[in-house]
Amino acid sequence: MIGRFLRICWLILLVGCTVPSTLPGPAPTAPPQVQDQTGVLPSPEVAARNFVTVVDRVEPVAEAFCRRARRDGNCDYGIYVASDVDLPPNAFQTVDADGSPVIVFTISLIAMARNQDELAFILGHEAAHHIAGHIDKAQAEALKGALILGTAAALGGADQARVTEAQRIGAAFGARRFSKEHELEADALGARIAYRAGYDPMLGAAYFDRLPDPGDAFLGTHPPNAARLATVARVTEALRAGG
Repeated sequence: MIGRFLRICWLILLVGCTVPSTLPGPAPTAPPQVQDQTGVLPSPEVAARNFVTVVDRVEPVAEAFCRRARRDGNCDYGIYVASDVDLPPNAFQTVDADGSPVIVFTISLIAMARNQDELAFILGHEAAHHIAGHIDKAQAEALKGALILGTAAALGGADQARVTEAQRIGAAFGARRFSKEHELEADALGARIAYRAGYDPMLGAAYFDRLPDPGDAFLGTHPPNAARLATVARVTEALRAGG
């Protein structure tokens, strides 16, 4: 499998994608492992070219959505491939040192995507996080949670170490408070972006069928797979009806 990933990485370099050794922004938390149920995967050559084609088609659409939604016009996406072949299948959105949006795919995710529709939906989903300002919202909630619990601990007579721990717990709680809602929002907008780029969001969302279901865990970062599929189905039906 490592040889396959290395080959995909080489092919992506060949067709012109940027593969940084150091990624901007904070590292993401480890995602659920993708479970391939059929073994029907594209060849490394097809996987690499699928990714490049999807980026070429989806990024301009995502940028157009972004410019209509964000007053600051901060919509020039940088799309990268992480060069570490040992990273698990994942994609995430962050920002660079200048605050510009960055989307990162791991090699293993590109290898595991069965078709362009899956890659397009995932790219649209990550682009949607920036359009909706989810990083800023999560940071604001984390700050609020840290302030509330830290202040409560201080008023209760806690020493500095316990106040700091209370702040840490509050920040973690705050950051996750609306995480599931943010994921569903990104699914809905990501489906619209993928559709406008000429892809089928329902085929793209089939990727969820290969993810372990996180259920509806308290303070979980992701909603149940069924809720995500239902969201994509609702949006796709409306789009096909002319919505």
